[in-house]
Amino acid sequence: MKQKTIESHAQRINALLEGTQIDRLPVALWRHFPIDDQNPDTLARATAAFQDLYDFDLIKITPASSFQIKDWGAMDLWNGNPEGTREYTRRVIQKPDDWLKLKPLKANKGWLAGQLNCAAMIADRYQKTTPVLQTIFSPLAQAKNLAGENQLIVHLRKYPEAVLQGLKVITETTIGFVEALVQTKVNGVFYAVQHAQSSILTLDEFNRFGKAFDLPILQATHSLWCNMLHVHGENLLFDQILDYPVQILNWHDQNTPPSLKEALNHFNGAVCGGLRQWHTLVLGEPQTVRQEASEAIKQTEGHRLLLGTGCVTPITAPYGNLMAARRSVEV
Repeated sequence: MKQKTIESHAQRINALLEGTQIDRLPVALWRHFPIDDQNPDTLARATAAFQDLYDFDLIKITPASSFQIKDWGAMDLWNGNPEGTREYTRRVIQKPDDWLKLKPLKANKGWLAGQLNCAAMIADRYQKTTPVLQTIFSPLAQAKNLAGENQLIVHLRKYPEAVLQGLKVITETTIGFVEALVQTKVNGVFYAVQHAQSSILTLDEFNRFGKAFDLPILQATHSLWCNMLHVHGENLLFDQILDYPVQILNWHDQNTPPSLKEALNHFNGAVCGGLRQWHTLVLGEPQTVRQEASEAIKQTEGHRLLLGTGCVTPITAPYGNLMAARRSVEV
């Protein structure tokens, strides 16, 4: 196969997705930026500084999970979590009828508008060199953050029609945000699904409350060329997400089946993973990182692999380990 001349990260990722031989495998890591994620400008600057330091092949914008629901009244607090995530201090959904009170949010107002501005700033800066993906949480993940995990599951099973009504409003709002996002120069979304786990939902429950709302949102991203699906957790309902219209799949491949190799047998796009976020990137050493990267490359024979972690890189990961990940793909 003739090797395609690569002059930018965007060309490398595009060649990966096209199945064209490339100069080297791409690699990407991403992290939260606590405190900085409470302002569009500082989040954009922090994200750019991280990218300029490590020169990854893909930029994932990682706002706090609350950015999609704060305008419904959710509140959260930074309390030092090493993943960089915030703790919710106010849940919007307290009783079943509260699902019926949710009203669609407009993408040009409040926190959604702020995140659009952040995405536009980053995409404008890197439009000629590096793909930029905006994180979007699935409606069911947003519902979890609105109600709390335990209360969501109780309501879902005892008051399904109320939850479904709430999910419709969340989906309408999310589609509106995606439609506005497409008008910026971002190249894709990082779509986070957190409930495709048999230990949380049955297959029928996931299809009814999860997948049924995920697909319309992803259809709204059809004009973007670099969409990644992140399937969070363990005991995955993996077969149920294989037909999601995305170009890249990402999951905790080092902690739960399937392996990268197994997934490539069932998914036509690229897979992202190979590195353990805690054991390797935080607690390991550069040699450990390089060894694990080598194993991922060997497992996939270097085909359709974006080297990365199964989830967000902890903010405590040492510089040397992150740089070792970046340099592990150099030929």
